[in-house]
Amino acid sequence: MLTSLDQFVIRPVRSDDLEGLLQVAASLLGSMTSLPKDDAFLKRKIVDSLRAFDPLLSSAGSDNYLFVLEDRQEGVLAGICGILARIGGFDPFYSYAIEYEAVRHERLDISHEIPVLHLERSHKGPSEVCSLLLRPDYRKRHLGRFLSLSRFVFMAAFGERFESLVIAEIRGVVDDHGRSPFWEAVGRSFFQQDFQTADFWSGLGNKQFIEDLMPKYPIYLPLLPKAAREAIGVPHARAKAAAAILKEEGFYTTNKVDIFDGGPILQAPRRGIRTINECRRGSIRSSKPASPVLDPQHIVARVDLDFRACLTTLEEHLDGDLTVSEDVLGHLEAAPGDSILYTPFHKKVLTE
Repeated sequence: MLTSLDQFVIRPVRSDDLEGLLQVAASLLGSMTSLPKDDAFLKRKIVDSLRAFDPLLSSAGSDNYLFVLEDRQEGVLAGICGILARIGGFDPFYSYAIEYEAVRHERLDISHEIPVLHLERSHKGPSEVCSLLLRPDYRKRHLGRFLSLSRFVFMAAFGERFESLVIAEIRGVVDDHGRSPFWEAVGRSFFQQDFQTADFWSGLGNKQFIEDLMPKYPIYLPLLPKAAREAIGVPHARAKAAAAILKEEGFYTTNKVDIFDGGPILQAPRRGIRTINECRRGSIRSSKPASPVLDPQHIVARVDLDFRACLTTLEEHLDGDLTVSEDVLGHLEAAPGDSILYTPFHKKVLTE
């Protein structure tokens, strides 16, 4: 049972985290495109993330930052989250854009618009927040929100590494048997594979099969079964809280959806994201004795590439200096006089 929320630290993934990542991936019911349950892939993902934190990088590229939520008390990984500095690149980012085609027949006085799916490819797209997963035994108590918002604290500290626009793909409607009504109506006809298999292939980075097999012409939505149409742009039941958190941060729904499950794609200008706007820098003046943190008011983070973030309630002094608990000081691996980044920890969504 959780006793204090400041026992958790978000930090960059390390080379010795493979077993912990596998355990987090194994806790997922179904699949996640960015976290397939594959040892070799997760090893490469760790290596890619270690490269992303190279101090010589100074602009957005195809860098894939992966962070873990570590339970320092139990010594286990409780969850993960990630940021793609820029989607696309050599392998494009695919999505469906929902557009409307006007049709009219004056003599019969018929005039209306038909929704149509158009396949889009992005080779130099925006940044993406992704790979958010929290083990079931750690849900509630706002740890999912902590994972989500910590990415924006890192982006606030290193804005030059990211694009001016940020997107988030939200998991779409999939039933308890792993079937997606959107995929059954659209993708299966062209790929001749079930949803889970195609999603797994995509997660492994094999995007050429998408280019080769996807339909080359627009898809008229009225021709799809009702279940497929009703799933378009709708988040999975377990993803609704994650989508709500992002919308509170300033993300909004676009006309684009995922090509596999039809899930919504949200976006926001990076400078318009609430947590980024509310981040402040301060200097640690002193520490105070450790005490349980049950209702944290702040996220605090160490401002360097060896990123550390914690939940706590700090004391702000009139001169801008800060006082934090001894535990948080230790988790951040910081000392009095060090500069830290801090932001309010809003806790509006209670269904995480």
